[in-house]
Amino acid sequence: MGGCGRAGLPLGMAFAERGLRVVLFDINGAAVDQVRSGVMPFKERGADVLLPRLVSDGSLSATTEPGSISGAESVVVVVGTPVDRFLSPDINAVPSAIEPLADRFTDGQLLVLRSTVYPGVTERVEQMLTRQGRSVDVCFCPERIAEGNALDELGSLPQIVAARESHVMERAASLFRHLVTDIVELSPEEAELAKLFTNTWRYIKFAIANQLFMIANDSGLDFERIRHAITYNYPRAADMPGPGFAAGPCLFKDTMQIAAFSENSFTLGHASVMINEGLPLYVIGRLQRKFDLPAMTVGILGMAFKGGSDDRRDSLSYKLKRLLKMKAKRVMCSDPYIKEDPELAPVDDVINESDLIIVAAPHAEYRDLRSDVPTVDICNLLGEGVKI
Repeated sequence: MGGCGRAGLPLGMAFAERGLRVVLFDINGAAVDQVRSGVMPFKERGADVLLPRLVSDGSLSATTEPGSISGAESVVVVVGTPVDRFLSPDINAVPSAIEPLADRFTDGQLLVLRSTVYPGVTERVEQMLTRQGRSVDVCFCPERIAEGNALDELGSLPQIVAARESHVMERAASLFRHLVTDIVELSPEEAELAKLFTNTWRYIKFAIANQLFMIANDSGLDFERIRHAITYNYPRAADMPGPGFAAGPCLFKDTMQIAAFSENSFTLGHASVMINEGLPLYVIGRLQRKFDLPAMTVGILGMAFKGGSDDRRDSLSYKLKRLLKMKAKRVMCSDPYIKEDPELAPVDDVINESDLIIVAAPHAEYRDLRSDVPTVDICNLLGEGVKI
């Protein structure tokens, strides 16, 4: 369920490549048609070659028919779990996706919740299916892939499996041993928090780097020179990230889920949101001190939420664009991977027509960029330091 999405499709391909027969059920008809044609709906390393082979040999298929659920030994649910416009988690996202299809489940199936869920959702699904008279083994096995590298990581990273009963735990472990031998067993509640804590930890680390960058920058110093000195052959600081727009569909959302779960006492998480979400405002504020923005055309390179990705969901590049439209004479944007945004322009046009360039997503295609106009590169993609 949700099998043609950015988490479900790589997982299905990984299982199919290892000899399992996989049916991808999705309500997105356009994505299903693409998969049936052997065409990836999004960018994923190695998938363009693997997908057509799996489709042609019959090990992987895609459908919009919910009846496909009934014939499966294991059903994996990978649906989106967003926060609402008040930044509150939608605890019903997964149960409401399963409930209308409950009559399609058959007794004895293994139901794997793969989506990131608010703590307690696994139990809600268990109770819902029990009320409907379904005898289904429910487990929670969170995905932990880095988007774009899923096929590599699914075969190398340990898999967390969580269930209440030992026989369900073993069924879940047996399924994921098709991918790796390294299995970590937890209770459902522990696993739910483990997934949220993972993304929150990353988000906080990015916030620390961003605030330290602001402190250095406000002092007229190059943060990248300082960071290099801190991390060079010094293992205790080796994981300090550089600054940049920390966004996307998971890190912010999961930090807000922990904030809600802790009854809004997660002050470190809230502070991280203010820092990371405030970085576009900070950049613009510094630029206003140096440039006459109302007289300038500003070019933004990279609209995806991270380098090398074609995913623009919750990208702070778009927040930067909205804010700049209120400050600059004109804003132009480009991205080599995003195809569905009609406002994007070719990169050469953006470079040639801009008075100021901002590298927002560190795509490798920009690494050799050289321009006569001022260029802001807080990710240090160009290797010239981080200073505004």
